[in-house]
Amino acid sequence: MTHPKTSVTHEVTAHLAVAAEPPVPMPAELHFDRRDPYAVRLSVGSTSLGTVDWVFARDLLAQGLHWEAGTGDVVVAPRFDGRVRIVVRTRAGAAALDIDVPAVERFLERTWRVVPLGAEGRHLELDRVVTELLSGSR
Repeated sequence: MTHPKTSVTHEVTAHLAVAAEPPVPMPAELHFDRRDPYAVRLSVGSTSLGTVDWVFARDLLAQGLHWEAGTGDVVVAPRFDGRVRIVVRTRAGAAALDIDVPAVERFLERTWRVVPLGAEGRHLELDRVVTELLSGSR
């Protein structure tokens, strides 16, 4: 018996843009779980050094491959060097991370095999979401 895939984790290299310096390559992961079908997680860093995570809309990542998308904490935009730039903001500041377009495309294609684009609503587990919200675990 085969079990349907429920999540996707894709290792990538994120190039941290530093003013007046060469970009700093950092290990990163893009993650998708069909229990939260509208979202993706970008984790930058390593398990030994610690990671910083950002969660944002999967369609924001897809749109950002073609044109600037997003406002506020996360903005995704294509670059002209074969990379996509993800700008993330917190109260402490902002970071610009560049990831190769083919890596992002492969990740998105894998997520669409788990939950097709436009079918996210059929994969929401509303009872679980409400329970998490009421318990404060989300």
